[in-house]
Amino acid sequence: MAKYLNTPIFGILISIITFEIGLFINRKTKIAILNPMLISVTLIISFLLYFDIDYKVYEKGGSIITFFLGPATVVLVVPLYRQIEKLKKSGIPILVGILVGSFTAVVSTYFLSKLFGLEENIVLSLVPRSVTAAISIEISKEIGGIPSLTVAATTLTGIVGSILGPYIYKVFKVKDETAQGVGLGCGAHALGTAKAMELGETQGGMGSLSISVAGLITVFLAPWLMKLFN
Repeated sequence: MAKYLNTPIFGILISIITFEIGLFINRKTKIAILNPMLISVTLIISFLLYFDIDYKVYEKGGSIITFFLGPATVVLVVPLYRQIEKLKKSGIPILVGILVGSFTAVVSTYFLSKLFGLEENIVLSLVPRSVTAAISIEISKEIGGIPSLTVAATTLTGIVGSILGPYIYKVFKVKDETAQGVGLGCGAHALGTAKAMELGETQGGMGSLSISVAGLITVFLAPWLMKLFN
């Protein structure tokens, strides 16, 4: 058993198994808060703590999964391609919405973190939380954040956004499919886009666009705003 712990196999296997357990529970219960990702993260953390396994051991395999986040994000262009005509008709409003959403995510995170008295390195770690992990990690490194904390914040943002997004749309009567997709993709990155795809093809396409454009905007916006604020 010990020899497998020192290889990437352990991290990869436990990630796949716990996520499959999360999917099974979510499909059986159909309870939104029982998100597969949330269940998977909880099970992995519990397993590592119970058996006193160092996180670095898990990370040998976890880092491989993280590496594939970038290529996996590129695949999201497929549903966007299917909605290309809608994008051509409403391109400017969509891009403006993504820009405003990205700006709001960075600014609100920064000032709310400051309001609650968080330390500077923690604030900088939280700032890029609304873009996909492959991008948020690099932004965190550039602005002086803690990448591991950024990953945790990014994951939590995606989980919460994908759970609450549909309910928020119902409360505020947001019925436009394009707006739903942009909101989920821009605010909850990959997990939000996955939820958007469940809502419909249009939502999925707009979510795919939003996750890409929001990531690109935040790459330039976050470092510039942090220099401006400091």
